[in-house]
Amino acid sequence: MWELISSGGWLMAPIILSSVIAVAIVFERLWVLRAARVAPAGLLGQVWQWVKDGQLDAAKLKSLRADSPLGEILAAGLANSRHGRDIMKECIQEAAGKVVHELERYLNTLGTIAAITPLLGLLGTVIGMIDVFSAIMVQGTGNTGVLAGGISKALITTAAGLTVAIPAVFFHRFFVRRVDELVVTMEQEATKLVEVVLGNREVDFNGNGNGRKLAAARWQGSLSVNFRRQKIEEVSVNLTPLIDVVFLLLIFFMVSTTFTEKLNSSWSCRRLLPVSGLKIAVSSNWS
Repeated sequence: MWELISSGGWLMAPIILSSVIAVAIVFERLWVLRAARVAPAGLLGQVWQWVKDGQLDAAKLKSLRADSPLGEILAAGLANSRHGRDIMKECIQEAAGKVVHELERYLNTLGTIAAITPLLGLLGTVIGMIDVFSAIMVQGTGNTGVLAGGISKALITTAAGLTVAIPAVFFHRFFVRRVDELVVTMEQEATKLVEVVLGNREVDFNGNGNGRKLAAARWQGSLSVNFRRQKIEEVSVNLTPLIDVVFLLLIFFMVSTTFTEKLNSSWSCRRLLPVSGLKIAVSSNWS
């Protein structure tokens, strides 16, 4: 393994470092973005039970804010519910902006790793090909083993870059979709909280926080809560330059191998041809 890494050259170092960072981000996000941790089931029903029983005090709000990201959003709304609908919604959206930012942490870093590692591999391949052509200038094209070994070493960095990029792209898209699902869930729960506090929804206390909306709303206007999110770029790996380089390498190797085989065959035929000797006769007759 070490020989394989060392043969790839110095560009293997940033590729390996990127792989370590990507693995750390994947495991950290898998732990953080669990649905049971972000938006626990039945939290809204429990919070409304506290409100109905008069148990919601500063200690309960502090505990609710620290327990989960959804609890932090609900606590922000409950702490400002006495100031009216608009202030309550603004406080919920401000808290949600911080929560969503925490959920999306490191996703751009993971996307950057997925985008640059194939380019690092391609750069290593180009540098390796420069070394191969330099060796050809010195030794010529007669040694196909040198050409094959040089090309294989040049492609090691490309293989390493793709090995890192493919899982990184997969997990980046997986985490983006997971965050989208969690944000939608928290928006629904926050909207239910606003409707319950303002008397526009009846809540059952079976633990799910669901209920039916009242036909006659006391407040006019939209009560839905929409969270602001930062824009996350879609990650795509452009393999066109890589494919061009690989085809160039294959064509070059095929042409050089054919030329070398013909050259060796020509020299073999020349060695097999009989060489007629030149005979010089010296006569002692001077006349």
